[in-house]
Amino acid sequence: MLKGILWDNDGVLVNTEHLFYEANCRLLGEYGVGLSPQEYFDWFLQDDRGPWHRLAGFGVGEAQIPTLRARRNRLYAQLLDEQADSLAIPGMQELLARLQGRVSMGVVTSAYRTHFDQVHARLDYRDRLGFVFSAEDCQRSKPDPELYLKGLARLGLSADECVAVEDSPRGLAAARAAGLRCILVRHPLTAGGDFRHAYAVVDSVAELEALLDELIGDRA
Repeated sequence: MLKGILWDNDGVLVNTEHLFYEANCRLLGEYGVGLSPQEYFDWFLQDDRGPWHRLAGFGVGEAQIPTLRARRNRLYAQLLDEQADSLAIPGMQELLARLQGRVSMGVVTSAYRTHFDQVHARLDYRDRLGFVFSAEDCQRSKPDPELYLKGLARLGLSADECVAVEDSPRGLAAARAAGLRCILVRHPLTAGGDFRHAYAVVDSVAELEALLDELIGDRA
């Protein structure tokens, strides 16, 4: 019987993954360097590796990475502000409302808290989600299981009593390393990924809701 859900944020709760991709494209574009969707998938969504190595030929070394990351994050924040009215995933708010009180829930995301707060400032999600662990709350980001282990401890539940909902290979790896079943939500940037180790793969909020209802069972 399902008692808890640990949610990823970007690409799962909110439609933001494509904007983070765009922010990285714009940063690299300032140097005349491209970033294909496949490269983004391989470096960011699978390996948790930024694009900085692509700039080695421009005199960019380790010392410059914090400045580049800050520049990228400002570009991302600007895009989030510009697209604020299109960040909600249709049906997700209603799903969270129906789940509230039936299961315990929290968010575990590798995103920065400032970006999470910016996205959710206009959405009615926070009160339904219990708690949020973000990049600042861990020493090692996904695919390390640290965030998920913290989430389980906060819920006070075992991994067998919970599921994770993710959209990326590294999120899937993190959840599995914490002993969790992981439901994988596909979107355009992850549609071609190999998610054979996911508990289930869904392509819509409706599919996700049906699966969660099944797992919750007579708690509905």
